[in-house]
This record gives sequence, structure tokens and C-alpha cells, in this order.
Amino acid sequence: MKIMCIHAHFDDFEFVAAGTFEMWRRRLGGALAARLVVCTDGTAGHHFRSREETGRVRLEEQLASARIGNYELAPLRLPDGSSPREASLRVTIPLMAAIWKAIRDFEPDYLFCPPLPRDPLAGIHVDHAAVAQAVREVAYMINVPHAFSPEYPADETRSTPCKVPVILNTYDSYQFGSNGCDLAVEVEEAFDLVARMAWCHQSQVCEWLPWVGRHQMPVPASLEEFTATLRRHSERRNGELGLPPAPAVEAFTVTAWGIVPTLARLTRDFPGLSPRSNLAGLGQRLERWGAGT
Repeated sequence: MKIMCIHAHFDDFEFVAAGTFEMWRRRLGGALAARLVVCTDGTAGHHFRSREETGRVRLEEQLASARIGNYELAPLRLPDGSSPREASLRVTIPLMAAIWKAIRDFEPDYLFCPPLPRDPLAGIHVDHAAVAQAVREVAYMINVPHAFSPEYPADETRSTPCKVPVILNTYDSYQFGSNGCDLAVEVEEAFDLVARMAWCHQSQVCEWLPWVGRHQMPVPASLEEFTATLRRHSERRNGELGLPPAPAVEAFTVTAWGIVPTLARLTRDFPGLSPRSNLAGLGQRLERWGAGT
């Protein structure tokens, strides 16, 4: 089993999918390969560190999280070798080409990415919205070998088929009030581990996020205080999604961007599915989309 999360920033993954990845690993052990692709350089997310220092520190923090979570970190590189700039990401041909190559190189069974804005009244983060749109636009091209051969030259006379993943949207706190939930994965067993992974991002959870003032975060003095804050955020998310405060869950919406799965495949593969998942409604939607055909 191969699972991949493509997200905008260093520190996004821990708040939307890290628990699910851990629950999957506990089920499959060494039979699971997990990869995180971060699509920006991390240089804008601070208020007293220089851009260069911020990018370096945030990369180191994500690598520390990866060691705890036992996943592979693969920062996105554009065809020219550069990293996309944080806070101003746009859907461009180089960005699409880089995401296309990242997916084709790994060939995940399941791909997780941010959702597209569904409600014009909901807020967004420009980088999250750009990653979502880029994944959607590139999805059909995953098994089109010449789609970006100008950017990544290859022998155009010999091609090998590439697996197309099931593509799911994560929860996005920037779009509060506009999130959906087909699959609710109970991650209570992994909650403390996820807190430790997120705590690696000291420049964010102790400095930037409390300062920027969009996350209602006090400055945590310890891992224990931060875990309590994370618990409150989990309960708030559950409330938005119409779920009870506990257990902690991570929420996903199934798209038709990639392969359309059957409900049987999803319930077989996903660990820890909550009985609060919207399986009946999801199953009807997948049938309308021609799942399994």
C-alpha cells in the first residue's frame, strides 16, 4: 500500500492526515509506504526570522516530524530545481508538471490533498487553494506520459502505464464552515503521537501561529499544554462536521479526480473508520460516478 499527501506548507500534514497515516502503519507495518510532498519553500511563515532562516528551520522541523511519523518527506521541486514560493502560489505549468512528476514517481494507491473552496463566503489560504486546483487539473494527466515531457524529457516512443490513485480531500481549517466529510477516521489511538509530530514545528506552534492571530492559539509552554490546545481544535473540528467531541477524527471527502473507488474498496482499505462516516451517501455518489467500471 502506498499513500501520499500533497500539501502546501511545512506543518499542514500533522493537522489533517498524520493520524490516519499512523493508523494505517499500525495496521500494515512494513507493507505501507507513506510520502509527504510539501509544495512551498516555507520562507514566509514567520515575523522575526529572516526568510532564509525561516525556510531552513521549517524544513528541519518537518524532517524531525518525519522521523517520529516514519514517513518520507519529499519537498516539491519545479522543473528548474527551485522550490515554489510560499504565500503566493499559483497554478502554473511548472507547478502542474512538478506535481504530475511527484505522483508518477511514487504511484500512490491513495492521494490526499486540500479541498477546493466550495463556498465563496468561506475563507481560504491561497497556497492551499492552489495546491487543490493543481492536483485537480493534473489528475487526468497522471497516466498521460507526454503531458509534461517538455519539462521532463523522456523517450516518447516507449511508455509504461502509471497507476492512477484514488484522490481524497482533507479537512481545511482555513475553509471553516465549508468542509465535508465522507470518511471519518478515528485517530484517538494516535493522538499523542500526532501531537509530538506537530510539536516538532516549534517555529510555528510556539512563535508564528500565536502571533499571526488567525488560529486562536495561546503560546504553549510545553508539549502537554500544546496537546490540550490540539484537543480543543479537534473538538471544534468535530463540531463543525456534526460529530461528537470525542473520539478525535480526521475527515476526508472522496473525489472523482482520480480513479473512482468502490465503497467496498474504501471500507476494506481505510483503518479505523468511524460509524459516523457518511457511507450510505458516499456509496450512492460512487455508484452514480460509475465506481468499478
